[in-house]
Amino acid sequence: MKKTLMISALLLSAATLMAKDIKTAVFTTLPQMHCENCENKIKKNLRFEHGVKLIQTSVPNQTVTVKYDADKTSPAKIVEGFKKIGYEARQLKPGEKVKKQEGESCPNM
Repeated sequence: MKKTLMISALLLSAATLMAKDIKTAVFTTLPQMHCENCENKIKKNLRFEHGVKLIQTSVPNQTVTVKYDADKTSPAKIVEGFKKIGYEARQLKPGEKVKKQEGESCPNM
């Protein structure tokens, strides 16, 4: 019985040490996203950034939500990833809304 409890305790502590620090950051881009082509360009390229786990885009809200492993990357490094594909990005503050810019043409059409 003691051995079983000790082994269980060791396995639990090992699992805790191996747990990843997954965080979420929300970004907006310039130029803004206009269509599915814009979304696909971001998703297809940003997924290759080290530590990025999930990317969700929203054209109506002008947001890119990224789940990432904080042990492998940071919001600043993700912003650099946006630059590689021709977008300037900035992290949004919690609850911050983005206005869609009217009259801007889509660079991905």
